[in-house]
Amino acid sequence: MSVPTSSFQPVLDRIAADIAARPGRGRPAGYIPALASADPRRFGMAVAELDGTVYGVGDWQHPFSTQSITKVFTLALVLSLDGDNLWEHVGREPSGNPFNSLVQLEYENGIPRNPFINAGALVVTDRLQTLTGDAAGALRAFLRAESGNPRLTFDEAVAASESAHGDRNAALAHFMASYGNITNPVPGLLGQYFRQCSVEASCADLALAAGFLARHGIRADGSSLLTRSQAKQVNAVMLTCGTYDAAGDFAHRVGLPGKSGVGGGIIAVVPGRCTLCVWSPGLDQRGNSVAGVAALDRFTTLTGLSVF
Repeated sequence: MSVPTSSFQPVLDRIAADIAARPGRGRPAGYIPALASADPRRFGMAVAELDGTVYGVGDWQHPFSTQSITKVFTLALVLSLDGDNLWEHVGREPSGNPFNSLVQLEYENGIPRNPFINAGALVVTDRLQTLTGDAAGALRAFLRAESGNPRLTFDEAVAASESAHGDRNAALAHFMASYGNITNPVPGLLGQYFRQCSVEASCADLALAAGFLARHGIRADGSSLLTRSQAKQVNAVMLTCGTYDAAGDFAHRVGLPGKSGVGGGIIAVVPGRCTLCVWSPGLDQRGNSVAGVAALDRFTTLTGLSVF
């Protein structure tokens, strides 16, 4: 994939130079053994325009573990297939607690606060499994189509690693099932969820795949995935809930809808203009890429592109 010459390229080059000069990159996600050995000095960033033109810098074509970034795409798929029925099973409010917390479920009758904490994502995957019969497969097919990368797939070693250390997710799923908010058998659902989170993709892949959110719900082939209102809903939940319990700080610094994953990736959306993905495996204490947040902060500062 070639990098066209455009105004975005000098901005990305400048950001990469700024990031290279920054001390401190955080630490990889140590609680998932398959991710713990990632090099926090790696950095990549891509910007995709509405027509699919992509610009990149650094490790922008290097596949990495997408983890919670996939929650955006499963949410969009469920909304496209089932509409607003989903919101009867999951809320749209920030949680203020860690992404794998059990606390709120206990006093909110098994209804997760939002689709991006683990409990909420399990509900979304459960709905997608019911609607498609293969939630992880539906996600992979969508990502391949939107990114144009037919080789995009799961990292089975990462999925196995998460499954072996997935007791907290199992607890979340069983607890919600006790309230009737999970309908598929929990073991099978967990398998689908861990495969979903193990998708490997590059910054270029994810920037392209998220393009429908900048195009107000329109897919790369011109067909409609979401209504304009539904695309607005997804972007709004990304802005308020997309970076775990640091969403307020992210909105303050970056000013864009975004979704992070503990693999070190973050996607961000400039509605009507472009989508971005940045990757660097070193995380802060809340699970967000240190260099990734800094790079997106720098992008909106240099370009003036923000939702505010």
